[in-house]
Amino acid sequence: MIAPVAMSILAGVLIGLSRQVNGRLSLTKGALGASFWNHLVGAIALALAALAAWGVSNGPLVPPGLSEAPLPAWAGGPLGVLFVAAGSWLVARIGAANTALLVIAGQMVSGALLDTLREAEGAPIRALGVAIILAGVAIPRGSKG
Repeated sequence: MIAPVAMSILAGVLIGLSRQVNGRLSLTKGALGASFWNHLVGAIALALAALAAWGVSNGPLVPPGLSEAPLPAWAGGPLGVLFVAAGSWLVARIGAANTALLVIAGQMVSGALLDTLREAEGAPIRALGVAIILAGVAIPRGSKG
């Protein structure tokens, strides 16, 4: 159980670091420019990692059946572009901590809603959790006088 927890914490640190780097880049290149460079360099890094893991002898990096991929398989990329661009724009304006707080609140609220739409059981406890999250977001705002 320690490895998944450690990996989750590391992922959170990397998200925060990535947002800072992209936020600074967005100041000179704009939010979409920062997202473009993020995804271009990320695609190159992914291709190199795949080549290192699979080797050239296993065939092309393009998976078989690409033309038959379902619509949800194509949704992640454009959603990621919007997410990175929004994060880049926000960090430069409201800071990394506020961006992280609000993004996490949005993830938790939408996750609870999607879980409730999928399965109604447990909806009251999820609603309570959403209320606590929204209160946690609102409390720091109210204390600034």
